[in-house]
Amino acid sequence: MSSSIENHKTVPEQFTGYAAFSAETWSDLKLHKFTPKPFGDYDIDIKVRYCGVCGSDLHVLRSGWSPSIYPCVAGHEITGEVIRVGPLVTSSSLQPGSIVGVGSQAWSCGGCDACAGEDIGTKPGDGKDWGAAGEHGHGGEKGLRGGKENYCKEVVETYNWRYKDGSAGYGGYADYVRIHENFVYPIPEGIPEEIVAPMFCGGVTMYSPLRRANIGPGSKVGIVGIGGLGHFGILFAKALGATVTAISHSPRKAADASALGASQFLSTAAPGWNAPHLRTLDLIISTNFSTDMPLGEYLSLLKVGGTLVICGIPEGDLPRLSWADIAAANLAIRGSNVGSKKEIAEMLELVKEKGVKSWVEVVGMKDVEDVVKRLDRGECRYRYVLKADFEE
Repeated sequence: MSSSIENHKTVPEQFTGYAAFSAETWSDLKLHKFTPKPFGDYDIDIKVRYCGVCGSDLHVLRSGWSPSIYPCVAGHEITGEVIRVGPLVTSSSLQPGSIVGVGSQAWSCGGCDACAGEDIGTKPGDGKDWGAAGEHGHGGEKGLRGGKENYCKEVVETYNWRYKDGSAGYGGYADYVRIHENFVYPIPEGIPEEIVAPMFCGGVTMYSPLRRANIGPGSKVGIVGIGGLGHFGILFAKALGATVTAISHSPRKAADASALGASQFLSTAAPGWNAPHLRTLDLIISTNFSTDMPLGEYLSLLKVGGTLVICGIPEGDLPRLSWADIAAANLAIRGSNVGSKKEIAEMLELVKEKGVKSWVEVVGMKDVEDVVKRLDRGECRYRYVLKADFEE
């Protein structure tokens, strides 16, 4: 925990970040002052220190999935120092000076089936945990529950989303972020911020399907695509005790896959690449963003009853499949979207216990334009992390 504690008066009324102003100029990120949502009783102001650059940032900046809200300040892999907390924030680990992280989610309703489950919130749920209904979007009849709140139908994402009062959310390509306490995570001591920052989206996106599949010693897991997400898939599957097969169209990724912890590497560029490995894997997680990915060949690698989880989200439709690709071996295809609060907390403990380390390149935030262009060209190995340098 940092020893510096700043008075709330040092938090400016307007924050400053690097924003895109249209889909056509998505990579021309310019300094922009913006007004965050009104400060609520359960809100936390965080001075950004590091922010990972996620592949989904590029999709949003260029309106790849749907029309984005401009000006758009991206970034949802954030670490920083707590500067101000709302009067009803009582957690001792979320106080001025605490070093914390923020992921892709800023709010959920707290009362739907997805949010319900084992109570892992900061306090019992009486409705007030989330603020009165309509107050900056913090409605809901129950406090935070430890279920699948990342699938809440009323979810508010960290940026490119609006709260119920119409306020826009802004991300971590900025000097400060303002987030409800329920989606701010204390970072265990000893974990470097620049290493953990990209785990708050990219990391948990891969940890969650592994955890939900109960992956552990004896499990055989395939990771498709050895990029930013895929490298986390190998790291976390290995940390959980699984035997990992890396699958990529690029043979040059073989050495990195081995260094990350994969026991086997399959290149999809080779004719008949899948034939010697039919029905050998319990779980496959695909990070492939291509609309012409060989889904049928991926499925052929699964054991009877196996599951393919799609974590890469193309800007188009998935390839067509034959019913036989699924029915012949009782296979399942599932989607996955980041992870729950409980999974993030578990992931952080695993990172500390096993010494899991992201492969990152740290770059000053002033160079964010160059960074997003380099990521778009596929030059990253394997995550870019921006270091806030507004005061330099």
